[in-house]
Amino acid sequence: MKESCTWCLRRPEYIAYHDEEWGVPEYDSRTLWEKLILDGAQAGLSWWTILNKRDNYRKAFDGFKPAIVAQYDQKKIDELLQDAGIVRNKLKVNAAVTNAQAYLRIMDGDESFSDYLWKFVGGSPIINQFKSVSEVPATTDISDAMSKQLKKDGFKFVGSTIVYAFMQATGMVNDHVTGCPRHKELS
Repeated sequence: MKESCTWCLRRPEYIAYHDEEWGVPEYDSRTLWEKLILDGAQAGLSWWTILNKRDNYRKAFDGFKPAIVAQYDQKKIDELLQDAGIVRNKLKVNAAVTNAQAYLRIMDGDESFSDYLWKFVGGSPIINQFKSVSEVPATTDISDAMSKQLKKDGFKFVGSTIVYAFMQATGMVNDHVTGCPRHKELS
């Protein structure tokens, strides 16, 4: 087994997520939207909780197709709030619908959702050089700016801490510690 960042807790599923997904630059607009929704669902919870429910989320939210989620009515929202396979938080479920609508507005504009987000880091990952997980910040000036813009454009559950976690997960920043093999692989 590779030596990896300490946050992955040495659980096989968490290690696989760390080794195969976390920090890998993602440029697909729909996948970025899915990850933003999942990071918002994590608010106040551990990522482990969301990771374990991710497949349930994909099923419950129609494969994270924004055009479908944007049309959810109260009946569908009430149905989701009864689904034990996801986090049954009314604000978070409603935010997914609101965020689908905001995503579609951006996609109807002059740029893709991917371009909209990646412009905050100049289009390519920021490679940080943290030696310890304790050095990794919870927010940055860039996550503050992205959060502010997302909110301005109608998104919910996109505070700076959530946005920075999203940036880490989608490879906008490489926050693998320098002793982790993934740091070099993704640099």
